[in-house]
Amino acid sequence: MTRYAIDRAHNTLLAQWSTGIGDTAIVVARLTHDQLHQNTRRLAAELTRLSHVCWRSYTHPASSADRHSPHSLGWHRQQERDAFEKILPTLIATTRPTDQPIGTKVERAAHAVAHALRVLGTSQLTTHVTADVAAELAAIEQAERGDLSERAQQAVALSREDASPLQISQADRLLHDNPFGSQDLFTEVDPTAAAIAAAHWFHAAVTITAQHTGMHPIQVVASAEQHDKPLAVESLTDITRAMDTGARTRHVVMPLIRNALHIADGHLRGILEVQHRITAAQKLMGKAHTEHPGTDLGPDSVYLPLTSLDPARPAPDLLDNLLHGIHTCWHLYQHHTGPQRPTPANVENSRPQQLRRAFLTATREEAAAQSERLL
Repeated sequence: MTRYAIDRAHNTLLAQWSTGIGDTAIVVARLTHDQLHQNTRRLAAELTRLSHVCWRSYTHPASSADRHSPHSLGWHRQQERDAFEKILPTLIATTRPTDQPIGTKVERAAHAVAHALRVLGTSQLTTHVTADVAAELAAIEQAERGDLSERAQQAVALSREDASPLQISQADRLLHDNPFGSQDLFTEVDPTAAAIAAAHWFHAAVTITAQHTGMHPIQVVASAEQHDKPLAVESLTDITRAMDTGARTRHVVMPLIRNALHIADGHLRGILEVQHRITAAQKLMGKAHTEHPGTDLGPDSVYLPLTSLDPARPAPDLLDNLLHGIHTCWHLYQHHTGPQRPTPANVENSRPQQLRRAFLTATREEAAAQSERLL
């Protein structure tokens, strides 16, 4: 989403958004010195809120809801998306209509921006702000089509409940070029789509590494432990187990991301996963009391993770985990290769380079062999 701020040094209203490797900013409008700071800051805050609720229609599309009957989740989401057409007329209206109900969050946010503009009372500012909001709405529509260029690039920092097949295919091509991941994967592709493609390539890497080392695929995954992210292996294990049974990559990844997004909204979807986590925690407490009778470990001292992903950024978090897993597979593949006669480091076809090419070739062949399971 776009965040708006006031540059006090130059007395301007700025719009700022993420590009995947840092933020970019533009000047929306010049402010006049007689405008109160609290009023201009209020405008910036309301514009940020409007951007947030509008981009939510992208991250939580109506198409991903289970039901679409009147007053269902899908119906409400569609109402929010349909309200986009009311935003610009609301901003340029000179007065707020009092006889029309405001039923959506998008409409309420638009009316809050319009009120802030009327308080400032500058037609030129209203024109500039309206033009910027129009550009923001166009960026959201562009992202919905799978084009994340220009201002729509901010979608690369968002986790979505759905993924464009076009974006998944683009991520798949980028990973074919470099299975270890590249900067373009983080700056040009929706992270949910990138995570789906990365899970496909991760499973290919696990498969060929298990064959090469004689290890079980879960043993390969267990080697991907990250001390700063103790739950990373859990997400990789869930993906490996499901894909080992023949599940399609999209069907494996999307529930993980959607569950984390629900938790970010303060909801738990389904109780089986929670019951599983509670049972595991109870077993851990019982084992601790048995092996260490003096251990003061009770229900109130156990912190129970509700998801293996970061709820604030589940898709980028999962993408990070998967690329880390692919790197782990390469290190295992290299480590379990028998020692050979040393070759000078400056020789083009040195042993490490040969091993790397062999690993990448085998991973690409396995990914191609299972390509029908990507979507």
